[in-house]
Amino acid sequence: MAEQENIKDINISQEMRTSFMDYAMSVIVSRALPDVRDGLKPVHRRILYAMNELGIRADKPHKKSARVVGDVIGKYHPHGDSAVYETMVRMAQDFSYRYELVDGHGNFGSVDGDSAAAMRYTEARMSKIAMELVRDIGKNTIDYQPNFDGEEKEPVVMPARFPNFLVNGTSGIAVGMATNVPPHNLNEVIDGVLALTHNPDITISELMQYIPGPDFPTAGEILGRSGIRRAYETGRGSITMRAKAEIEVLKNGRERILVHEIPYQVNKARLVEKIADLVRDKKIEGITDLRDESDRNGMRVVIEVRRDANASVILNNLYKQTPMQTTFGVNMLALVGGRPKTLNLKQAIYYYIEHQKEVVRRRTQFDLDKAEARAHILEGLRVALDHLDEVIAIIRSTRTGDEAREKLIARFGLSTEQTQAILDMRLQRLTGLEREKIEGEYREIRALIEELRAILGDEELLLQIIRNELTEIKERYGDARRTVIRTDIIELEDEDLIPVRDMMITLTSEGYIKSIPSDSYRTQRRGGRGKQGMGTNDEDFVLRLLSASTHDTILFFTNFGRVFRLKGYEIPEMSRTAKGMPIINLLQVDKGEKVETMIPVDFNSYLADKAIVEDGSEDSEAEVADEQLSLVFITKQGLVKRSPLSAYARINKNGLRAISLNDTDELVTVRLAKSDDEMLIVTREGMSIRFPLASEVRSMGRTARGVRAIRLKKDDDQVVSMEIVRPTQDVLIITEKGYGKRTPMEQFRTQGRGGSGIIGIKTDRGTVVGMRVVDEDDDIMLMTELGVAIRIDSQTISQMGRSTRGVKVMNIEDGDRLATIAKLKKDELEEESADEMENGFDGEAPETDLSSEVTE
Repeated sequence: MAEQENIKDINISQEMRTSFMDYAMSVIVSRALPDVRDGLKPVHRRILYAMNELGIRADKPHKKSARVVGDVIGKYHPHGDSAVYETMVRMAQDFSYRYELVDGHGNFGSVDGDSAAAMRYTEARMSKIAMELVRDIGKNTIDYQPNFDGEEKEPVVMPARFPNFLVNGTSGIAVGMATNVPPHNLNEVIDGVLALTHNPDITISELMQYIPGPDFPTAGEILGRSGIRRAYETGRGSITMRAKAEIEVLKNGRERILVHEIPYQVNKARLVEKIADLVRDKKIEGITDLRDESDRNGMRVVIEVRRDANASVILNNLYKQTPMQTTFGVNMLALVGGRPKTLNLKQAIYYYIEHQKEVVRRRTQFDLDKAEARAHILEGLRVALDHLDEVIAIIRSTRTGDEAREKLIARFGLSTEQTQAILDMRLQRLTGLEREKIEGEYREIRALIEELRAILGDEELLLQIIRNELTEIKERYGDARRTVIRTDIIELEDEDLIPVRDMMITLTSEGYIKSIPSDSYRTQRRGGRGKQGMGTNDEDFVLRLLSASTHDTILFFTNFGRVFRLKGYEIPEMSRTAKGMPIINLLQVDKGEKVETMIPVDFNSYLADKAIVEDGSEDSEAEVADEQLSLVFITKQGLVKRSPLSAYARINKNGLRAISLNDTDELVTVRLAKSDDEMLIVTREGMSIRFPLASEVRSMGRTARGVRAIRLKKDDDQVVSMEIVRPTQDVLIITEKGYGKRTPMEQFRTQGRGGSGIIGIKTDRGTVVGMRVVDEDDDIMLMTELGVAIRIDSQTISQMGRSTRGVKVMNIEDGDRLATIAKLKKDELEEESADEMENGFDGEAPETDLSSEVTE
């Protein structure tokens, strides 16, 4: 019956809620979160307090770490000894703390993740700067609380004579919340504190002039200021950290990457292991050797690069795929008045200043009380010295000390403390010299009392003391910033991870596109059969062929007069015989819309020294100023237009109107040109016309229609090619049956635009497929509708007059016909000799390493 009386009905839901909240608040307040005033979590505070109480200070010898850990867990922190020791180890690591709070002696771990030696082997003491956290702790500057068993007292917060919350940062995971504060440079933080004391209305942007960003103990680099600003303004943000690396060129021309600094909290050994794994799995290619040559003089990781690899691209891939670049998630959560609060930069400094005001005020009051007590005693001694004979007589006439005390109090009106001091006074103090010392001490004490009272009564004097002490700490412990904040690089783009390579881009009549390395095709002699370039079906054939770079911006102009853009590396790379990817998967073209021209442009270089011209008008005839580079358009019906290249610098995924067309006309091709260039146009029936751009075609707006370039005599004739020409070049014209010729440019006389032109080639052996202007170092790539391709030296094609039909350039099989022509540049580094090309010739020349140039 008695047992039943002790049983109580409890709502389990309410009990769980209450118990969990009690547990959560215990973790938040007593374990995981730092106090904004000293930046310490309870375990850190208890370690420093225990060391201070044990006398293991910076000016004393080291003591065994086990002694400190035992005192901490025995008196203040009833948790595992390993947890306490690991915390103390981190406080002694120069790669974990920006300013170590523990001076360790022995093996305290390494940046490679090596564990510290057992606490029975290592020794420790407080560091010099840690002494500033506990300075004046005995002057009633802080409050104390009972320890876990009530037998001891421990500090609620440290006096913290420097802003440790920001200087060393902290991290911790509580229940439902976490904190992660990055470390900062002592000089910069103190400058920020001083600035706020002088100007309480200072903004965070102004504070960032003093505190530009975190300063990590492992140095490294921070990319950009946006993450820092967001963290300082809101208390939350993400900061991108990067290893400090350099590319070294050796005497033999090879390159290697040297890593000297790594991001904060990155394990160097695991970083090296990660790089090795990526090399082994062939996710990063071009690395031949990896060595960790770090020693006591500093960090040094050596990454040897293959001779033909690009070290910059490899380094960018390392940043992208390894912890050489990582982020620090800032969450400036701390206890403010015992409650968790997310703080911005100004708030964190403000609460520290308020704490210092309280510390200095309480210390001043402590010193004032002590000075007043001493002045009270000195006043009693002065009375005794002024009435020395009478005092001696009273003392000699009494039998006990209590009787003497009572008589002195009654005679002179002294306090108990004063009379006791008189009774305790030694005879030596009666000498004249000692009397002068008492008078001098009394005057000094009175001056000190006045000074201390002035401090307590004047906020500005109190702030000036804080400023002076912070300045002293800055001069004593401050050092230079380690982490570099870079604003020239914000983030890695996909382009940074891809090596610059020349490639060929093919586009079929059915709209299949792909890229292949330019050296996939070997140079052959004129009249060869060629090699299979890609697989097509009976209805499909190669329509466009382009030589470009992986880093070029490819402009795609359609027959409907629209333009799209892709980066070269965005075009899928496939084998020589692969069909390709439907271009509708890459570009949002409409039904019946086909790409007619592909132009590679390096917009980054072009716009570096030139502002982008925004075309805000739809006036098709609006004139714009001539620019260094323009796009020249030609349509099937012979209309030409010239527009500035900068008008096409911003193209979204939906494309952009490049030229206005009537219902029966289509765009044929587009070329890059300068205002002083000349252009040459060739039609399907072999007619041609040449005229200067500057005088014949004025610069027009992006949506303009254009003007007449050539008048077509036959109804079924149409423009097939247009090129920008120079007087020293030859004109190469190829027909659908594989015939072609080179004609000196001088035979195409300059005319005015709008005429019918002159004969460029006789078309009794097939209509014209294309025309290119060539130099001595040009190769020509020809491809048939069935995908057979041949690459030949343009100089092996015979030079003939305008009115000739040409020679056989490529053998075309029955049922096939030439589809497209492209111009390539020979590789100047490797040339095949004539003798080598003679030996064993079977329709293909020996393979050479030929690369391409940006020309369609």
